[in-house]
Amino acid sequence: MAENKNIDIKSMADSPYDFRYEEKGFYRNKQGLTAEIVAKLSEDKNDPEWMREFRQNALKIYNELRVPEWGPDISGLNIDQIATYVRPNTKMQGKWEDVPEDIKDTFEKLGIPEAERTSLAGVGAQYDSELVYHNLQEEVAKQGVIYTDFESSLRGEYADMVKEHFMQLVKPDDHKFAALHGAVWSGGSFVYVPKNVKVEIPLQSYFRLNAKGAGQFEHTLIIVDEGADLHFIEGCSAPKYNVANLHAGCVELYVKKGAHLRYSTVENWSKNMYNLNTKRARVEEGGSIEWVSGSFGSHISYLYPQSDLIGRGARAEFTGVTFAGSGQNLDTGAKMVHIAPNTTSVITTKSLSKSGGISTYRSAIYIGKEAHGSKASVSCESLMLDNISRSDTVPAMDIHTDDCDVGHEAKIGRISNDAVFYLMSRGISEEEARTMIVSGFANPVSKELPLEYAVEMNNLIRLEMKGSL
Repeated sequence: MAENKNIDIKSMADSPYDFRYEEKGFYRNKQGLTAEIVAKLSEDKNDPEWMREFRQNALKIYNELRVPEWGPDISGLNIDQIATYVRPNTKMQGKWEDVPEDIKDTFEKLGIPEAERTSLAGVGAQYDSELVYHNLQEEVAKQGVIYTDFESSLRGEYADMVKEHFMQLVKPDDHKFAALHGAVWSGGSFVYVPKNVKVEIPLQSYFRLNAKGAGQFEHTLIIVDEGADLHFIEGCSAPKYNVANLHAGCVELYVKKGAHLRYSTVENWSKNMYNLNTKRARVEEGGSIEWVSGSFGSHISYLYPQSDLIGRGARAEFTGVTFAGSGQNLDTGAKMVHIAPNTTSVITTKSLSKSGGISTYRSAIYIGKEAHGSKASVSCESLMLDNISRSDTVPAMDIHTDDCDVGHEAKIGRISNDAVFYLMSRGISEEEARTMIVSGFANPVSKELPLEYAVEMNNLIRLEMKGSL
């Protein structure tokens, strides 16, 4: 990849997420990616032998694969100038008061402890490359639910289960940045929900990348056993720097027979971030996965959550909104793979672009020859807020049976001047009127989020719209 350039990206005005602390006493590995750096990472993390071998094999695959050329240009990202591991000056804590003050202050500003107190069953907070805080409510733990940091899961009671499932949905040879993740992953969460257990309130992981010129590579593995039910929330943010940062995490979701999982994400990465994340779910007979996604940050994003519907009657829904502002090129969408009969998928996306931002919706629907009676529906709407922004739709459908029902609908438009005039005639300023229209456009996503995250998403929209006239 080409030389890492300073990125002149306009930050969100008065953003509450754009604050940072010095790395006092932090450990940072060498920049770049070599076998020696990966071996040192294994040593630092005391990896089991199979994981040491896995990392080195993934590194070999990384060196063999090419950088994707079909999406946005990522030549400004140079892995030789990225530190792949930054360890905070603390071990993971189970009590909030034991977390160092600067890190605790970061998450206090982001509202994590308050959210935990009011509406969450468990919280994991990752700072740079490691979890610094983790807690699970006692009544949830009594149900047999396992929610722990990923490193601990490699050695505990569920180590064999983790080894069996780790990077089996997202394999290192899927693409270059999946291989990168396999080589240098650090942090993340493991969740196991036993058969027929209903987790009534959500679990949450929050990822904060504070370090400059660094990468974050957390791994999330969730297994929802037969008949079980879980809502998992993921939040992400980072301060803005004038050099590239990288996020190449990985999410693997296993939804067993008759189980249900809702996976909600609100991403607000800084606008110097390359977000090259990979997410995939495997849904068995009668199971269902719901993706709810809000993408507001990063300089460039490649993000297409995939659902593999492998059991009869499996269902998947994806509801997402993307907001691309100045200096942003966000290439997002979803993939649905119908393998079994009578499976159903629904994709509903909204994209917004302003100030020269580029939003690209990219979907893929695959219906195999055995997927008789399956249904797939795709609806994507784009709203451009000025004459210099861009919105593209790139749908793909690969269908191998006549016994299916597939539909696709796309709309692209601009804010109605009549609607703005009507609101202004009621005493509302033009900027506020446009913000209200945009919030209404994104409402199908915000209404699917828990209240505090819906509020956060609407606040992000207001920040993006500030000074947009």
